[in-house]
Amino acid sequence: MAQHALTHKQAETAILIGVSLKSQRDEIILEYLDELSFLAETAGAVVQKHFYQKLDHPDAGTYVRKGKLEEIKEYVMANKIDIAIFDDELSPAQLRNIEAEITCKVLDRTGLILDIFAKRARTAQSKIQVELAQYKYLLPRLKRMWTHLEKQRGGIGMRGPGEAEIETDRRVIRTKLALLKDKLIDIEKVNHTQRKSRGNMVRVALVGYTNVGKSTLMNLLSKSDVFAENKLFATLDTTVRKIAWNAIPFLLSDTVGFIRKLPHDLIESFKSTLDEVREADILIHVVDISHPGFEDQIIVVNQTLMELGAAEKPLLIVFNKIDAYTFIEKDELDLTPSTKQNLSLTEFKTSWMAKENTPCVFISATDKENIAELREVLMQMIQDIHTTRYPNAY
Repeated sequence: MAQHALTHKQAETAILIGVSLKSQRDEIILEYLDELSFLAETAGAVVQKHFYQKLDHPDAGTYVRKGKLEEIKEYVMANKIDIAIFDDELSPAQLRNIEAEITCKVLDRTGLILDIFAKRARTAQSKIQVELAQYKYLLPRLKRMWTHLEKQRGGIGMRGPGEAEIETDRRVIRTKLALLKDKLIDIEKVNHTQRKSRGNMVRVALVGYTNVGKSTLMNLLSKSDVFAENKLFATLDTTVRKIAWNAIPFLLSDTVGFIRKLPHDLIESFKSTLDEVREADILIHVVDISHPGFEDQIIVVNQTLMELGAAEKPLLIVFNKIDAYTFIEKDELDLTPSTKQNLSLTEFKTSWMAKENTPCVFISATDKENIAELREVLMQMIQDIHTTRYPNAY
């Protein structure tokens, strides 16, 4: 399904809309909208403005209340905005009601993430996984966006007497869903055979929020050339490398990054790719310590690991990007402005972050700082499992 929301040659202008729950601090919604802005920019849009409203819960009919929607409508018309992007998945009814009020294209967070995944997919497996998620997303929204999908089946002779076009579309999508699922099953059989052929080697999987530096770390540890870029979901396809340290071979895999409110259909579609996580012996949870919301990102990753049934695996937390980390130091009497300073490696190791996350290592993958300690800690974890698995080798 080649239906991308943001594919124009000229970048589309966008506004972002979110709801801040009354139980949340204002800074939280601003962080969420910053992430949504990063998503929009990754998809190719130019973000012009953020809108948010503090509510007990999103409005069932229009997500935000009528007054805020009117304010958005006026801004869209005055500034010729191309697209309004909402920070949650909108129901089909919400989409219809919002589009009836504002004159630009409306996209929700799920549709935006699906668009990015569609652009980033490289292998046959990831393309099928994305297409599967796209059709699942589209199915309940056909009343809003009729797409003449029956033409893809030849049209003539395919429609029953008097059958509504939308029902034909639904049949086409359901047929495509069944075909895509069968293709994924075939690919997964091949992948399962490949995993079995790897024998009993220790398996290590890199996991973490998107854009935390997993691929850069993968390149560093395996001396491979995995695509790494400062954009969300730079890579969707699992990369596996065989490495040998101290004559002990092991497998290192890089996986798709997790994200807040990751669409359920994407998690479902990518479960076969995420088998590398489920079948790993050790997980390396990479954290971008320079991100202001890194604690929330840790929670999101832990929740996703729980969903995958991988929360109890041996875990090494790697706090990456210490070169970019800053903390704010205030004068005791608050007579001087706050200043930002970098922490030393020793200070990191005695910080609350180290005390609350054991075992952990602080590194900079970009500057190759403290990689020796990471290798030492990881090697010990690998050796412990290898010794148990092959006792006669020692």
